[in-house]
Amino acid sequence: MSAPAPSPLVVVDAEPLPRQEEVLTEAALAFVAELHRRFTPRRDELLARRAERRAEIARTSSLDFLPETAAIRADDSWKVAPAPAALNDRRVEITGPTDRKMTINALNSGAKVWLADFEDASAPTWENVVLGQVNLIDAYSRKIDFTDPRSGKTYALKPADELATVVMRPRGWHLEERHLTFDGRPVPGALVDFGLYFFHNAQRLIDLGKGPYFYLPKTESHLEARLWNDVFVFAQDYVGIPQGTVRATVLIETITAAYEMEEILYELRDHAAGLNAGRWDYLFSIVKNFRDGGAKFVLPDRNAVTMTAPFMRAYTELLVRTCHKRGAHAIGGMAAFIPSRKDAEVNKVAFEKVKADKDREAGDGFDGSWVAHPDLVPIAMASFDAVLGDKPNQKDRLREDVSVAPGDLIAIDSLDAKPTYDGLVSAVQVGIRYIEAWLRGLGAVAIFNLMEDAATAEISRSQIWQWINAGVVFENGETATPELARKVAAEELAAIRAEIGDTAFTAGKWQQAHDLLLHVSLDADYADFLTLPAYEQLVD
Repeated sequence: MSAPAPSPLVVVDAEPLPRQEEVLTEAALAFVAELHRRFTPRRDELLARRAERRAEIARTSSLDFLPETAAIRADDSWKVAPAPAALNDRRVEITGPTDRKMTINALNSGAKVWLADFEDASAPTWENVVLGQVNLIDAYSRKIDFTDPRSGKTYALKPADELATVVMRPRGWHLEERHLTFDGRPVPGALVDFGLYFFHNAQRLIDLGKGPYFYLPKTESHLEARLWNDVFVFAQDYVGIPQGTVRATVLIETITAAYEMEEILYELRDHAAGLNAGRWDYLFSIVKNFRDGGAKFVLPDRNAVTMTAPFMRAYTELLVRTCHKRGAHAIGGMAAFIPSRKDAEVNKVAFEKVKADKDREAGDGFDGSWVAHPDLVPIAMASFDAVLGDKPNQKDRLREDVSVAPGDLIAIDSLDAKPTYDGLVSAVQVGIRYIEAWLRGLGAVAIFNLMEDAATAEISRSQIWQWINAGVVFENGETATPELARKVAAEELAAIRAEIGDTAFTAGKWQQAHDLLLHVSLDADYADFLTLPAYEQLVD
């Protein structure tokens, strides 16, 4: 390992946390500082390139596969590195934040993989950023337990061979970590999350027969994947572990990345583990990029855009074909239902929908899929067991029957569904309720029996913005206008106050959440990410 110089990183405006010194060691901070020094300038260039590409989409209202990388797509000889044993069978993956109780429950859930989330399921308070790292260190050294202060129930890890393999998700490239600065500027949250986790756990994970595995969010191009690959190469040399130990699964959750799936795998080929189909962020990305494109790009209510919609089917089938052509895992989307402890009928209907969704994914050739709650693990497991049997995956299903033209991925107008007034109400309800929880430091929130994360709020506010700017007329004759959105939001705020009472309402951040939702939904200047203005209001 390189001898670390004293870290030039400065921790600012943060109350000391218990055990933070175990994470924020001089050596770990020196590593993060070196990542920042080497890679943040390229990160900045790539963020600027995102804006340029968005302007080009606004001008053309189209996307195509890249002509300059046609040779990579045409070359059938290359494959990604073979999967390590710990990532060969991924038939069910559970997702969730890294608080102490979730860490234990997710590892114990029976899923093959736990996506330990520092991104959309975690509001990036300093406490969540640092103590999430503490919890993972404790889990790998089997020093973790938890007693619920309300119920008195205790939680502890099962035997090692029964635990899920961890795939950690750092923040996206666009987010900063304001509490760590270098020469007065914040360090990218992605490098903070990756750097602290990798530095403390890479060798520990190798000793456990696993490795430092990552999910990469919000990727918009193969050049961003190339940057991650360079980070991995440097990091492995820095701590002295073999090249190729890191494995990364990339979320194809932006419309631009959908046109560069093969190139993304190629850039990461020595470190690539697979691609994942992330539904809500994908729809958000379509709205964001094609918001100037007119009526043919207007999405209906989010719940009307199922994975069987023609343009979503094109996206998922292309993902499976691309992954299997290159020897990578194809991981399906989220089952977000949260079982009700009170309503068996709600559970019965929802479980049937989850089963149908997972049966479809397994039948289409996916090698695994996501769930948000431990009770859904057996349902998803049964769907994949029925197709896979004893095989760890179905990468031998090459899906050469799939042929996707560039226009198929953005054929939004192939859907018969239209925006509805109830869809507007739902977007406002979920948006306010999620943002309020996020501002209190909660990134994964059960709302109306669904586990919602930041992608939920993004699609909610994006649809409100899109419908207003497109002048959508709902089925009841009302037109989507700023005034209508304000009226619905005011009614929802009053309903929440009546539901929870004045004391709880005042103690929460409801008015603030209401105001922020309206700000990002009604502002003529569409914010690239809701979490950017929200982070400015997040109190540690």
